[in-house]
Amino acid sequence: MATVHPISRFPTAHASAAPAAGAESPMPRTAIAVHKLELAFGERKVIDGVSLDIPEGQFLSIVGPSGCGKTTLLNLLAGLIDAPYLGTLRLGGAAPRLGDERIAYMLARDSLLPWRSALENASYGMQIRGVPPQAREARARDLLKRVGLAGFENTYPKHLSHGMRQRCALARTFALDAPFLLMDEPFGALDAQTKLQLEELLVELWQQERRTVVFITHDLAEAIAISDRVVVMGARPGRIVADLPIDLPRPRSVRELQKEPHFHELYAKIWQTLEQGWRHSDDE
Repeated sequence: MATVHPISRFPTAHASAAPAAGAESPMPRTAIAVHKLELAFGERKVIDGVSLDIPEGQFLSIVGPSGCGKTTLLNLLAGLIDAPYLGTLRLGGAAPRLGDERIAYMLARDSLLPWRSALENASYGMQIRGVPPQAREARARDLLKRVGLAGFENTYPKHLSHGMRQRCALARTFALDAPFLLMDEPFGALDAQTKLQLEELLVELWQQERRTVVFITHDLAEAIAISDRVVVMGARPGRIVADLPIDLPRPRSVRELQKEPHFHELYAKIWQTLEQGWRHSDDE
């Protein structure tokens, strides 16, 4: 089993040295590659010709109408779908496989174990992957503190609010020493204020470590606020109808972005693209 360190091996946002004056920045390596992907369940085509290269350390969000194949694509990357497909899928140069320790997956629901405390839930993934008890407890305590749950380490899920449970799930996800984070609408069921708080927290955690993230959402504002790039998928069968860079500066604050005119320009552009994707599907 691969060694997992108590503190993440991923560099902080400030760890890499700036390039010398006049020198070009090196091109980031491709972390995730999807080329001409096609998938059908029986006679129903679900994904149609999707191609996507995601550089190492990029935060990419995928938006699109329900049923367009967003979560299916995520599950293929995680090795959770055992079905034949056409095209290629690669994470770090290797094909997806079930139980890949390079992947941390966060679901829309928190999936906390009711008989385990917040600390035990936050450390559960590390326990499965063989991290020694002292190391995983230290890592879990640190992350619970960073997500605002200091003092709740011994509290059980039934005594935590929905937002607090998702904070614990976020800590559990980031506790894993995994270069790829796959996130399937993790904040979709939260109220607006709690959702904004957790988006801010996610951006803060990601900016410290810069892992490669694929984030599924229906919320255009959320996608723009947290991402480096937004991919728009059209209605079934899922295909990419737009691939848009988010040229908002980092580090960024999700709250402060609401006041930026360019944030709203990007929102309007992506919304227009989504509408075009729907019309294209209806015309077929």
